[in-house]
Amino acid sequence: MAHVGARFDIGRVGAQPLTTAARRAAGFPVGARQFHGDSSIGAALKSGRIVAGSPLDAVQQSLLERPGGPRNLLDLDGQTPDVRPGRPVPGLRSPAALLRAQFPNLRRHFVFEYYAWYRTAPWVHWNEAGHAPPASIAASTVPALGAYDSTSVAVIEQHARWMADAGVGAIAISWWGQDSRDDQATHLIMDIMRAHDIHVTFHLEPYRDDRVHTYASDVLYLLREYGDKRRWDNFLLLDRADGTAAPVFKSFRTILPPTIIDCNGVRQPVPDYAPDEAWRAQTDAIRNAVRPDFDRIVLLADSLDLGRTQASGFDGIAIYDSYVRPATWAAAADTFGGNELLYSFAINCGFDGYLPVIPRGECDVPLPFEPPMGVVNWSSDPSRRAAEQASRARILESWHETLRLQADRERFNARSGFFLTYVNTFNEWHEGTSFEPARHRRDLTPAERALGYHNPDDGAWRLHLLQSLLQPVTGDR
Repeated sequence: MAHVGARFDIGRVGAQPLTTAARRAAGFPVGARQFHGDSSIGAALKSGRIVAGSPLDAVQQSLLERPGGPRNLLDLDGQTPDVRPGRPVPGLRSPAALLRAQFPNLRRHFVFEYYAWYRTAPWVHWNEAGHAPPASIAASTVPALGAYDSTSVAVIEQHARWMADAGVGAIAISWWGQDSRDDQATHLIMDIMRAHDIHVTFHLEPYRDDRVHTYASDVLYLLREYGDKRRWDNFLLLDRADGTAAPVFKSFRTILPPTIIDCNGVRQPVPDYAPDEAWRAQTDAIRNAVRPDFDRIVLLADSLDLGRTQASGFDGIAIYDSYVRPATWAAAADTFGGNELLYSFAINCGFDGYLPVIPRGECDVPLPFEPPMGVVNWSSDPSRRAAEQASRARILESWHETLRLQADRERFNARSGFFLTYVNTFNEWHEGTSFEPARHRRDLTPAERALGYHNPDDGAWRLHLLQSLLQPVTGDR
């Protein structure tokens, strides 16, 4: 089906066309450049319309807190956790045991966000915002593999080995529409991932402003092309505690406000806004289409708006942003779970975005380092290592909180036999969220050192930490 449901007014009538630079500066997506813009939550924070006491209000209040110094490693049981390989984090033995008892293949429930958008001939993504690869790349940190091509068999093989060694059993490919570059690379990625027992699902991106009209046909295409045609060899069918299994899809920038207020205080129409009834027509169409094959399908949106998530027909939420801090997750789990909607919160290491060589507009202000710790002096060893400790603390905090909220038998996810945690991310190098190993700082070239990259002393520390957390829980290896 090309389009499902009626064509709704999606709020763009009368809006002046924006240049690519203006769209990016305002946080709007640019599908042709695979720039996904603000998340649904980021856009909602700019809407100027936040209900007091709501999960979104809790996020906004947390962002208004004054940044402090670097946090100590998360204290869960009155002591600093021992995170050496093979040692469990204190306080997690009970959730881990509960999850293992419910899900025989628990590693499939930990899903790496995966980006297949990097190219080298010609350069794609590494050369954003005036960067000139291979020396100057649109990343705060140089990957261990350098500026690579996502279609290289050797690169994908190495990625799969790293993932399998860490104990992660699935990936969610960032997907930009049928016949996009990412779509064309998917069969190759799946073939290699299958050899390493890694399953694949998808993270649907805002590849065009009227994407709402193709959401159902996109999901059905993905099921047909990468599930049915491959005889479901390694398409992720997420199992529940009752033994049933179903596809699961998440989407980015789905439930949006009709307008946002930009940095100059000007209210602008959101070009890819869609009303709830437009999304509902799509989610209903998907369920009707898959009913002969699946009892259920899980559709997740990146939203903290309970009413609109329900009205749009989504099964729950999957939160992507590192700025939605773990301290706010319990309130979101209470709100959504209390209304029988599922929730998934991502294990994440914070945020460390690259700086543009060519500014894109006055509203395009670089986001600060996350977790909040003030200005980081990356040329200073103590300051750089303090930032690493803050990132380490965020991994531990997000790990503990997502397991705690999802394994709690009194909460909706556990009562539903559902558990899903994304790891944000394997290789989103623009935002500095990668668990993929970086180059060790000592191995940077003089030219790379001069460019001020943020590479740590041990470029693989994030992946090693994740491995030390995962393996005692999943019982893998």
